[in-house]
Amino acid sequence: MQTFLFSLFLLLSLQGCSVKPYVPSKSEELRLAIKLHHLSSQASQEEVATISHHIYKTIAKLTQQFALTSPPVYHNFLVNVGLKEEGLCYHWSDALYVEMQKSDSPSFSFHLVGANIGSYWREHNAVVVTAKGANLKEGLILDAWRNSGKLFVIALQQDHYHWVHRKQRCLALKR
Repeated sequence: MQTFLFSLFLLLSLQGCSVKPYVPSKSEELRLAIKLHHLSSQASQEEVATISHHIYKTIAKLTQQFALTSPPVYHNFLVNVGLKEEGLCYHWSDALYVEMQKSDSPSFSFHLVGANIGSYWREHNAVVVTAKGANLKEGLILDAWRNSGKLFVIALQQDHYHWVHRKQRCLALKR
């Protein structure tokens, strides 16, 4: 009986924690477009606006696809115990990376990065956007997992994580 009640409580608690796709304001898309333009002054206003919109649109789609719950560590728990299929940070980064590769941007490159790789409790993954040919350290972290579907953007060198380029993972996802 206790197992049944616990299972029922757990199931009901899942219903109240779902996250609706975050709808950014035009000013948020514009702020991201400005940050992208700072990365690549060669990029046109149209390109940075298109990339910014595509990023936010993809994140909204993934929020629904992953049936996201909040906070992120709770969602991870649900995935790890088999109650959800996707939504770990690497699911977010991989899916955003694959989608942004389709944009075939003339001015920007997208990369997968990881921190604390191999540490079960501390590993984290994200996407970095750079100007074409620029050093990864000059890029911006794009992390939709950290704030439960709301895009977190920060300069790679300003983030508290020590990020490592995941080149092999990038290559595997391009195939």
